[in-house]
Amino acid sequence: MAKRQNAAGEAETPVAETPEETAARLKQGKGAPTPSRRQQEAARKRPLVPTDRKEAARVARQKQAEAREKARIGMAAGDDRYLTARDRGPQRRYVRDYVDARFSIGEFLIPVMLIVIILTFLPWPEMQVYGLFALWGFFLIAVIDCFVLGFLVRKRIAAKFGATKVERGLRWYAAMRALQLRVMRLPKPQVKRGQFPS
Repeated sequence: MAKRQNAAGEAETPVAETPEETAARLKQGKGAPTPSRRQQEAARKRPLVPTDRKEAARVARQKQAEAREKARIGMAAGDDRYLTARDRGPQRRYVRDYVDARFSIGEFLIPVMLIVIILTFLPWPEMQVYGLFALWGFFLIAVIDCFVLGFLVRKRIAAKFGATKVERGLRWYAAMRALQLRVMRLPKPQVKRGQFPS
C-alpha cells in the first residue's frame, strides 16, 4: 500500500499498488542483492604467496629498477623530491649554482694527482721530487681557494636569505663540491660558467 498526495500536498487515502508497480518501485533501488559476508571476504582474499614466484620476483625487480632510474634522473636534475637531506633546500641549491658558475682551482686536483702518480713510475728521481712539490703546492692553493669560496658563499647567502637564517655547513658543502670535477658533480650543474645566481 502506498499513500498518494494531491497537488496541495495533503495525504489522501491509501491506494493498493499493482504487482507491476511494486516490482518497478523495488528496481529503482540498488538493483542487486547485498552480498553475504562470505562473498565479501572471498572477494577481498589475496594469496599471501604468489603462485608464480619467479614472475613475481621479476616484476618486483623491474619495478625497483624503474624507481631507482627515476630517482637517479631526478637527483641528477636537482629535483628536491629525489635529493638527499644533504643537498635539499634553497640555500644548498644556491651554493651549488654559485660553485658551478665559478672557476675553482680544486676541481683540477684529481687530474694533477694522476699526473704525479704517473711521474712516480718514471726512472728520474728529480721528476718525482718536482712532481710531489707541485702536487703539494697545488693542494695548498686549492685549500686557500676553498677558504675564499666559503667566505664568499656565506656572505652571499646572508645577503639573500638573511644573516640569522644561514644554515650550518654551507662552507664545507661548497668546498667539497668545488674539489670535484665538474662532470662528476651530483646533482649535475644547472648553470653555465659565469652564470652566477642573483
